Amino acid sequence: MPTSAPDTAETDLVSFHDILSDDGTHVRAWTNDPAGVIDGPTVVLCNGLGTNAYLWPALLDPSCGVRVISWNHRGVGGSERPRNHRHVEIEHFVEDGLSVMDHFGVDRAVLMGWSMGVNTMFELATRNPERVAGLFAVCGVPGDTFRTMLAPLRLPHPIARLLTINVCRVAKLTGWAITPISTRLPIGPRAVALISHSGFMFPVADPELAAVGIREFISTPVQWYANLALGTSKHARVSLSGIDHPARFVAATHDLLAGARDMATAADRLRDADYIELRGSHFIQLEQPERVHELLLEFLEKVGVRAAA
Repeated sequence: MPTSAPDTAETDLVSFHDILSDDGTHVRAWTNDPAGVIDGPTVVLCNGLGTNAYLWPALLDPSCGVRVISWNHRGVGGSERPRNHRHVEIEHFVEDGLSVMDHFGVDRAVLMGWSMGVNTMFELATRNPERVAGLFAVCGVPGDTFRTMLAPLRLPHPIARLLTINVCRVAKLTGWAITPISTRLPIGPRAVALISHSGFMFPVADPELAAVGIREFISTPVQWYANLALGTSKHARVSLSGIDHPARFVAATHDLLAGARDMATAADRLRDADYIELRGSHFIQLEQPERVHELLLEFLEKVGVRAAA
C-alpha cells in the first residue's frame, strides 16, 4: 500500500494525485500548480532520489512562471513499494515519469533532472525521444552516477564507485537500527544552518522550506533508500550519440554526489548543449534558487515549448 502522505504545513504549495504506473504500482504525482493558474511552459521534473517538491523553493513560488509536474519515487512520500520487484531501477522511474505525463495530458515537454533524476531523464529521452523537447540537468550525469561521486576528493572513478556502493550496502543492512533515530531527528532552521556549514551543503536561501524538505526526505526508512540507491547504481552511462535534443548542464564546483567535470564532458559530447558551473554543492537549487531558475527560464525560452495540456 502507499506510504503516508506528507504531513507538513507546506502541502498547500503543491497538489498530489495518486496514479497507476504501467506495471500497476500506485505512484503519488504532484504539481506546483494546485489551482491550475500558472500560465507558462510545462516542465517534467525528474527529482533526486527519494527527494520531494520542497527542495525546489523557486518552483514553489506561484509567480515562478513554470508549471511543474513530478512524482515521488516508489516507496517514498505516498508512493507504493512495488510488489514484484526486489530492486527499483531507473527503468521503473522512466515508466513512472511517462505515466505522470499521461495523467496530466502532456504529450511532450522539457525534462528537468536533479542528481539521479538526470539518469532518469536521459534514459527517457533515449527510449521515448518524441516525448522530450529539451533536457535541463542539475548536478547529475547521464548514467553511471556512482563513479562520478566524491569528485572534489579526486579519487579514481573505480574507487569512488566501490566506496559509495559499499556505503549503500552497509546502510541497507543496518538501516533497521538507524531509521528509528534518523526519522526522529529535530530538523529546523538551526539544524539546516549546521548542515549547510558542513561542506556537504552550502548555506541555503530559505532555511525554513529546506527544513521541510529535509524532514520529508528523512521520513523514508534508511534501508529502503539504500535499496533504491543500489537499484539505480546499475544504470549504465547512456549513449549520447543518438540524442538530438537541446540540453543544458548546471553543475556545482564542490558537488560530492555528481562530478562537475563529468557533467562538462557529457555536455561536450552532445550536439546542442551548454555547460554552466556555479559555486556550490549538490544542493545548488537550494543555495542559489534564483540563479538556477533564471537559467531554466533562459533554456525554456530557447526551446520555445508551451504547456501541452
